[in-house]
Amino acid sequence: MVGDWPEQFVAIARIVKPQGRRGEVAAEILTDFPARFDSLRQVFLERPDRQPDSAVVESAMTHKGRIILKFAGIDSIDNANRLRSLHVLIRREERRELPAHHYYVSDLVGCRVITKHGRYRELGVVTEVEPTGGVDLLHIRRPGGREFLIPLAEALCTRIDPEGKLIVVEPPEALLDLNP
Repeated sequence: MVGDWPEQFVAIARIVKPQGRRGEVAAEILTDFPARFDSLRQVFLERPDRQPDSAVVESAMTHKGRIILKFAGIDSIDNANRLRSLHVLIRREERRELPAHHYYVSDLVGCRVITKHGRYRELGVVTEVEPTGGVDLLHIRRPGGREFLIPLAEALCTRIDPEGKLIVVEPPEALLDLNP
């Protein structure tokens, strides 16, 4: 990717296919705030190896768990098909504010994870946050490539600082023994 633009944007949808004959597209919703599409008019479309393109949303409606989007200037199935697999982006600062102790997954990935059992010890870096339907799991890659899991629970993750890219954990020693 060119430049630092990826850090400026976040994906809220991924275009799956054309929908209809007038250039609409069906997109997978990637945001926890799908109501944002009701008033969304300006977005950006991901473009490989270059700055995203600005796009105007003419209409948006949910249909069968997806969002159907109509962009200005996209008026045919062929034009809509060219958008297939592209991400619909917004500027990072346009994200919704989250309540206390809630975090965007994209902010947690890349955080260093350390433990404070008597002394600070580097455990690794978050590579993924796995939703479980209950407590999400942090996938942590140790130096050397081994990976282990720690629940993303307040009792275990005592300090989460996404801006500083740091998570301090205090898991039971037995959990750390399972993941040498």
